[in-house]
Amino acid sequence: METRRVEFGELADGRRVPAVELANGNGMSVCVIALGAAIQSLKVPDRNGRVADVVLGYDDARQYLQRPQYFGVTVGRYANRIAGGRFVLDGWPYRLERNDGPNHLHGGASGFDRALWKIESVSDGPQAKVVLRHFSPDGEGGYPGALDVTATYSLDEANTLTVEYRATTTRPTIVNLTNHSYFNLTGDAGNTDVMDHRLTLFADAFTPVDEMLIPTGERRSVAGTPFDFREPRAVGERIRDGSDEQLRIGRGYDHNFIVNGPPGVLRPAARLEDPHSGRVLELLATAPGLQLYSGNFLDGTTVGKSGRIYRQGDGLCLEPQAFPDSPNRPEFPSCRLDPGEEYVSTIVYRFSITAG
Repeated sequence: METRRVEFGELADGRRVPAVELANGNGMSVCVIALGAAIQSLKVPDRNGRVADVVLGYDDARQYLQRPQYFGVTVGRYANRIAGGRFVLDGWPYRLERNDGPNHLHGGASGFDRALWKIESVSDGPQAKVVLRHFSPDGEGGYPGALDVTATYSLDEANTLTVEYRATTTRPTIVNLTNHSYFNLTGDAGNTDVMDHRLTLFADAFTPVDEMLIPTGERRSVAGTPFDFREPRAVGERIRDGSDEQLRIGRGYDHNFIVNGPPGVLRPAARLEDPHSGRVLELLATAPGLQLYSGNFLDGTTVGKSGRIYRQGDGLCLEPQAFPDSPNRPEFPSCRLDPGEEYVSTIVYRFSITAG
C-alpha cells in the first residue's frame, strides 16, 4: 500500500492545493485533495483489468469554487437542507444562510466543501491513509460552537476505501457530515449515464419531501413505489414515472432513505453494479439515512474532467447522512453534538467485479 503527496494546482488567491494519492497493488487508487477534503479521482479496474475513473469531478482546483456541484467533497457542517435556514437548540434560535431558495443547503458559503483543509498525516502500511483536519470557529455560518473536524481516508488491498469523519465541539451544536461523490461505474463519466446501473438499497422506507425538497415528517414504505430498490433494479427503470409526485418534485431521485438497522452500527446501505464493466460498489455506513441523488441538476453547463460535459444522470450520489431538516424534526434521529462527546460517521466503499 502506497501514498504519494502531489499538488493539485492553486486557487485564484494563490493558495496551493495539496493532494495525496493512495494506491494498492490491484490497480485501485484514489486522489484526495485538501480543497473540500474531496475525492477528486477514484480509479478501479473492471472485469477485463481496465482501470478507469469512476467519479465525476474537475481537473482544475479553481472550478471546485467557481462552479460548485459538490463533486466528491466533504459537505458540512450540515449536509442537505435545513428548512428556512433556521433551527432552535436549547431554546436559542439560530439563523443560517439561505442558499437554496428559502432554505439552507450543505453549510452555505462557508461550508466545508469550500475550505482548504490541512493534511495532518499520511501513512503507508496495511492501509494507505491520509488524515485531513479543519477547524470551524464558533458562529461560522451561523452555527454554534467551535468545531474541530477530521476526515480520514484509508485504502486497503481488498479494494476497500473507508472514510471516517470525527468532530468535537465547544458548545452544543448540530453536525451532519458526508461525502458527496458522484459515481459512474462505467468509468470516464460523460460518455455514458448511470441509468442502466443496477441499484439495491437496504431501506424499507424513505422520507417524502415537499416542493422545496424538505421532508414532510412522514416515513413512507417503499413498497409499490418507484422508490423500492430492495431488490436490484435499473436506476432509470422508473425514474420518469410522471404519476409519482415525489419523482416530479425531485426531478428524479433526490430523497433520503431510512437505512435498515440501528444507526451508529456499520451496516449495508447500498449496492451498485454496472453490467457493462462488471464493477460493483458495496456501500456500508453508520449514518441513519442515505440520500439517493440521480444528478438531476447537471444540465449540460458543467464541463468536468477531460473536457466532458456532464448531463443529468451522468453520475449517482449515495450519501450516508442524518435525515434532512433533522434539527427541526424531533421525531427524526438526533444530529446534536455536545461538548465532551465525539461525532463519528463511517462510510465504507467496497469494490469488486462480476463476471460477464
